[in-house]
Amino acid sequence: MPGYSGTVEGIPKDSLRLDRYVAEELKLLTRSQLKTKLQSARLNEKPVKLSRPVKPGDLVELIWAEPEPLYLLPENIPLNILYEDARVVVIDKAQGLVVHPGAGNPSGTLANALLYRRLNRDGLLSDGASFDRSFRPGIVHRLDKDTSGVMIAAYDDAALSFLADQFKARRVKKTYGAIVRGTPRENEGIITTRIVRDSRDRKRFTVSADLGVDAPGKPALTRYRVIRSWGAYSLLLLRPRTGRTHQLRVHLRHLGHPILGDPIYGAPDKRFSVPLMLHARTLSITLPGGEAPSLFKAPLPERFRTLIGKI
Repeated sequence: MPGYSGTVEGIPKDSLRLDRYVAEELKLLTRSQLKTKLQSARLNEKPVKLSRPVKPGDLVELIWAEPEPLYLLPENIPLNILYEDARVVVIDKAQGLVVHPGAGNPSGTLANALLYRRLNRDGLLSDGASFDRSFRPGIVHRLDKDTSGVMIAAYDDAALSFLADQFKARRVKKTYGAIVRGTPRENEGIITTRIVRDSRDRKRFTVSADLGVDAPGKPALTRYRVIRSWGAYSLLLLRPRTGRTHQLRVHLRHLGHPILGDPIYGAPDKRFSVPLMLHARTLSITLPGGEAPSLFKAPLPERFRTLIGKI
């Protein structure tokens, strides 16, 4: 069974609940995963509950259940490849393509497509060929199902770790294009909040009114610039400094200009019935073996060009 043993350090306050420390600081398991997978938790060699506060210097020991293997099926799903070498692949993800299999989406995902591409490249799709059925594609970061644009994935564990470290250290630079309702008062600005789960709907996120160090949620920062305005709508360039779940969608709703077509954080538009108008435009990241960042671009998709022509 997998486990962890280590001394508490680096927490931003005198104490933090054990489940929050594991999920937010160590990032070993989410709080929901802890509830279902944790076998035992010890603090300073004594059994404790997940609600027990920890403080710097405490010894934490955890044991959790091994997750069931995820057996992916290779599927020949067309992908728009922006770049590929022996270790990484960069794609322009289509709007509507789910990244990982899950409830309601057991197949037809980017993960299935990447498995097919890797096996086909290595000649392992012929009759009688064998391959590791528990292979997990090295997807480094995610885009929501309805968000299109540039993504990077790794073909080996070392490349995955190399790329993931850059995301963790916030050395990766990303820009997004979004068509929003209305036009922000300022032509450019910075949105800084803390993002928390919405207590009324656990599938949604919202901003916290409290920005203090001890406030709930995670700090999030987004820079925006108005590229073009039509009064009732505008095209924005977004530069997220952090990568919180639904960050851009939550921040633009908070700004008072939700993304057009957003079924969760927006509202039906009287003029246009469109999918989410959010697109990952560029990604700057250093590739394995490289010394300087590489820049990858995904052009604005057809749904953007069509809508702009109608506004």
